Formats: sequence, structure tokens, C-alpha cells
Amino acid sequence: MGVVLSWEKNQPQPASIEPLVKATAEDMERVNRAILAQTGSEVTLIPEVARYLIDSGGKRLRPMITLATARACGYGGEGHVELAASVEFMHTATLFHDDVVDESATRRGKQTARLVWGNQESVLVGDFLLGKAFRMMVGVGSLVALDILSAAAATIAEGEVMQLSTARNLDTTEDEYLAVVRAKTAALFSAAAEVGPVIAEASRSERAAFRSYGANLGITFQLIDDALDYGGATAELGKEIGDDFREGKVTLPVLLAYGRGLDEDRAFWLRTLIEGEIGDNDLVHACHLINESGALADTLERAHHYASIAHDALAPLSETAEKAALLEALAFCISRAH
Repeated sequence: MGVVLSWEKNQPQPASIEPLVKATAEDMERVNRAILAQTGSEVTLIPEVARYLIDSGGKRLRPMITLATARACGYGGEGHVELAASVEFMHTATLFHDDVVDESATRRGKQTARLVWGNQESVLVGDFLLGKAFRMMVGVGSLVALDILSAAAATIAEGEVMQLSTARNLDTTEDEYLAVVRAKTAALFSAAAEVGPVIAEASRSERAAFRSYGANLGITFQLIDDALDYGGATAELGKEIGDDFREGKVTLPVLLAYGRGLDEDRAFWLRTLIEGEIGDNDLVHACHLINESGALADTLERAHHYASIAHDALAPLSETAEKAALLEALAFCISRAH
């Protein structure tokens, strides 16, 4: 099941992240070397746990954005590599913490680190990676970039706390839910997109354009993930379909379906997500309710809206290979819902 959402009507080929991968390939090799070098520790468990997640896959979209935006602004130094590695460490640390808070069982098709080693170990290794991230930021020598990324780290933590109050609350409003998404997901995308132009000494308008692109890409990315959990395929998500449902997460498709449902439908959501009583066929019924209510289609429509804002943010900028790759990555994000 799923809803097809077109991005560019005249797009001759399916959208792909490959242009961004190719545009940043050389720099990403250096980022990967920096990441491996920074995960070393005399405490054996730290590199073991850190590399378990780092080596488990993922598109590395956030650090590629940092590299691409720096190059798009004509940067020719070395700092973008350290900042991109910092961004990836921040992201990886949040995954460790998220999996503990959410009690997640799988991540990218593998057992989460918390199940392999334990919750305490996962949290502490996440803290280690955050510390390494900030050391690399300091090494770049840009107080502005440090300020942007440290502010993002604080915002992400705020988002985690905000989510605790919305995670199993079906009375959460759409605005409240989007506030969590802006904090937990969009903040790091936004920071990743802005720090490249900062060290390239780009103009304020260029910085603002890339910042807007990153923030709205982040919202798009999360809303697509929310929708795919009820109408996608495991390969697209990097996790099992229905994980959000089984973990009791109240996401936008659920909020929309709950608000539009009959009393018996709302009783279903209360039983499954709030009380945690999930039967064998409940995921199928949940997908049915979300589709029939139009919640899935409307979640994708909202994702399309934020993608359009991200697309327009880059419109005034000079045409570069990196800009084209960033726009293609945005289209790819939307195309995952096809």
C-alpha cells in the first residue's frame, strides 16, 4: 500500500541521491577516515559500540550536505571535512540516545546497540561521540560554526524532551508534533547545511538560503519516514514496517487518522498505541485506517509542501554541480514515497 507523490512532472529519470554521492565522494573518503580515527579509545567497548552503528549503513546524507554546501560556496580549505565528521558524530549520538528512549529493537536492519550491549553503554558511547564532535568543531577554528552546531545539539536534546510528552499522547496537535520534528530532525539538517557556507565566508543571504534548505529538507525527510511506516517497504526505511506502530509512536499520520476517526477507530488507537495492546492483525488495520482517512496522502502532501520551500530556497543561488545535486537529493527524498 502507498500513495504515489510526484515531484517534478517533467523529470525524465527517477530521482537519485547518486549526484550528491558523486559530488562529495572524494571529501567523504576523508570524512570516513576522520571518523575512524576519532573513534579510537583505550576503553575497548567504545570503538566497538561506535563502529557497530557507524558501519551499519545509512546514506550519510547530513555530512554530504555540509560538504556540498561548502563547495557550492567556493570553499577550498580543509575545515569542511572536520565539520562534516562532527555532524555525522552528532547524528550517530542521537541515534544511540533515540534507541534507548524509544526502546527500539532494530536500526537499519540490525539489532540496536542497546540490545547488543545495554542501555547504559549506548547512552555513554553516544556522549563520547558528542564530545568528539565538539573537539573537531573547535579544531576548525570557526566560532560561528561552533555556535551553530552547539545550538543544534541543544535544540535536539530539547526535542527529545518534548517528544516524551507527545510520544503516547493522541491529543497532540499537528503544530506540537511539527515543533518536535523541527527540533529533533530539522535542526541538525539546518545546521549541517549552514556551517559549510559559514567557513566559506559566504554572504548572509547564501547562509540563509542553505539554512532554509536544510531545515525544510529535514521536515520533509521525517514526514516521509512517518508515512512510509504505514505505506512503504522495509528497504526504503532501513527498519521494519510498522516499527513506529509497535513502539507506540504517535506520528502525524496517526494524529490525522485519530482526529478524523469514529469512536471505534479512536478506541483502536487508544488500545494499541496508548495501552500497548497490539494483536496480530492490528498493524494491517492501522494501515487501513490511515489510508481510508486520507491521513497518509495528507502527510505526503505536507511533505511535498516543505520540499517545495526547500527547493525555492536555493532558487536564487548560482548554478553549480553541488546545487543541482542538493536539489536532486531533495527530489530523491520525496521519491521514496512512490
